[in-house]
Amino acid sequence: MTTAVQSSWAALVGNPNSGKTAIFNLLTGLNQKVSNYPGVTVEKKTGQTRFADGSKFYLLDLPGTYSLTAQSMDERIVTEQVLNWIHGHEPPGVIVSVVDATNLSRNLYLTTQLADLGIPVVVALNMMDMVKDEIKIDLDKLTNDLGIAAIVPMSAIEKWGQKELLEAVQKSIDTAFVENPFPIFLNDNISKVLNPLEEIFKSQLRYNERLAKAQALRLVTRQSTLEIYDEMSVNGFTADEAFMNTLRDKRQAAVDLLEDTGIKHRIMEATLRYEWLDSVLAAAKINIDPQIAEANYSENLDRLLTHKWVGPAIFVLLLYFIFQSIFTWATVPMDWINRGVGWVGNQVLNMISAGMLRDLIVEGIIAGVGAILIFLPQILILMFFMTILEDTGYMARVAFMMDRFMTMVGLHGRSVLPLMSGYACAIPGIMSTRTIDSWKERLITILILPLMSCSARLPVYTLMIGAFIPATKVFGVLNLQGLTLVVMYFLGTTTAFILAKVFSLFIKVEGKSSFVMELPPYRTPLWWSVFHQVYIRGKLFVVNAGKIILTISIILWFLASFPKVDESTINENPIRTSYASKIGHTIEPIIEPLGFDWKLGIGLITSFAAREVLVSTMATIYNVESEADNVVQLKDAMKSDKHPQTGMPIYTPLVAISLMVFFVFAAQCMATFAIVRNETNTWKWPLFMIIYMNGLAYGASFIVYQGGLILGFG
Repeated sequence: MTTAVQSSWAALVGNPNSGKTAIFNLLTGLNQKVSNYPGVTVEKKTGQTRFADGSKFYLLDLPGTYSLTAQSMDERIVTEQVLNWIHGHEPPGVIVSVVDATNLSRNLYLTTQLADLGIPVVVALNMMDMVKDEIKIDLDKLTNDLGIAAIVPMSAIEKWGQKELLEAVQKSIDTAFVENPFPIFLNDNISKVLNPLEEIFKSQLRYNERLAKAQALRLVTRQSTLEIYDEMSVNGFTADEAFMNTLRDKRQAAVDLLEDTGIKHRIMEATLRYEWLDSVLAAAKINIDPQIAEANYSENLDRLLTHKWVGPAIFVLLLYFIFQSIFTWATVPMDWINRGVGWVGNQVLNMISAGMLRDLIVEGIIAGVGAILIFLPQILILMFFMTILEDTGYMARVAFMMDRFMTMVGLHGRSVLPLMSGYACAIPGIMSTRTIDSWKERLITILILPLMSCSARLPVYTLMIGAFIPATKVFGVLNLQGLTLVVMYFLGTTTAFILAKVFSLFIKVEGKSSFVMELPPYRTPLWWSVFHQVYIRGKLFVVNAGKIILTISIILWFLASFPKVDESTINENPIRTSYASKIGHTIEPIIEPLGFDWKLGIGLITSFAAREVLVSTMATIYNVESEADNVVQLKDAMKSDKHPQTGMPIYTPLVAISLMVFFVFAAQCMATFAIVRNETNTWKWPLFMIIYMNGLAYGASFIVYQGGLILGFG
């Protein structure tokens, strides 16, 4: 049977960590995130590129998957997309199967499944730069035996082979597709078992012979395939109750027959495909030595970095080094930005005559936004180190190393990567939980992930630590400021693990997952990718947070400046009669047991938009309150602020620690909870998170402050 496929787009499909997104970036010129661990892409992404003749076509980058039998949510995205194509819903003109050249047997498994779909398949044989020169691959023989359109050797890292890949894609789109018979031998017992399912697919869904066999084999292997058919409604096909009952009954009958004959149905497809694939690779005379230098190097390093005791110790030391570096290395650029903000404020003061406009610009906009920009170097340093850990392949080792511990708290190693992502931002971390195949473990990971101290908390931590924690040495080696920051990060992380265990006892959801993760070889980071990711994170911080901060700073300036009163008729600063002061004093009795005054109360309210807004809020309040003709430095203003009656400092080291502990636990990022709503498809869990996190924050902060007073640290 010969069919012509007419479509002006192609789909990129491949195993996790095969370089799929790197090829996508290379062909489209986009800059999607690329890292050396599986699960980076958890959504569909589309870009545009051109053939040599100038004609355009679109490229779809799908999440990484090992097969078309979905086990996790990201794999399900691919499986559902493939079923849509099967049923005629905008199928691509060609599928580009991205294959890691150093692991052909494992990667080509998915390729053989794609070849059953009736869509031309072009293999992008990536990472050829890592294959030894003496290893030869008979590409023509392999292409013919696999029944695909072409195999194109390339290297996304070294940026060669993309021209040949585009030529193969264009040729495949423009050439009529020749359908080959199902290549895998099925003995009489298996054929007899699968035949009733094949007939359903052919008669009711109009699948061809090869596709019917492939889908019948896949259906018997995994229950998830049946569930996806049950939810399908595409291109005129809806799985009604009668169809699903028939499919379900036939599948169960097939499973029972296989078990009676001693054939394990759950591994049947994998066993048959790998046996056939091994024979194909042998016929093509492919013998890639698994003991290449890269593998030996990785194995030797893993003996140390994933050691039962040494590995965790190294990991903890790395984290301490990173958090300490945030304080040490960022000092100079932070001072530059601080002076720059002050200079800009002074220029505005000199250029604009006194009045409301000048006050708004200087006290509201420059003071508010500038107070946050000061912390940009620390954000960039954190992002730099996190990206390095990802790109070298170390993060995958952390997941493997911590699997035993994670199992003890009701999770498994696959939860580690989303949780580590939470140190940067909770939102991508929550989205990356789609790689977790168990709904219970995925839900628990989502529930605890906001407890990981994200970069938005960093400005609050560093403001309090820089102002109230002395830069003294502990045990003659550790810096107290850096140690305090480390304690805040570990407090959130430790609490998250404790709560994971608690939640696992009370959340009753059927299903248990297993943890299988491929450890990628250690690689030198792509420095252009590292710095690009740092740039993107810095840009997001400045632009996205800046918009929120700018808006809130303007609103807060009005609240802190009005109503206007005659200063000669009052004996106190006019800000104390403002709307902001009234709001703050209203909630002050609630937060006073935590050591917080009305100013911090206003900051807590505004920080629900974004945690870092507390810093800009305090800067705006102090600049409105100040009578000086220059931008007030927030750290100095807070240190010198006194109680009007007692003359004692309002903010002390104990208050600073209490505030940081509150921010470790508090639920203050509405964007995060909107994402949780999308991922869980209910408001039940976001509301639960808001309640438990804020309750935990208040209780912990209360214990810290009141306990400190009792011990005489007030």
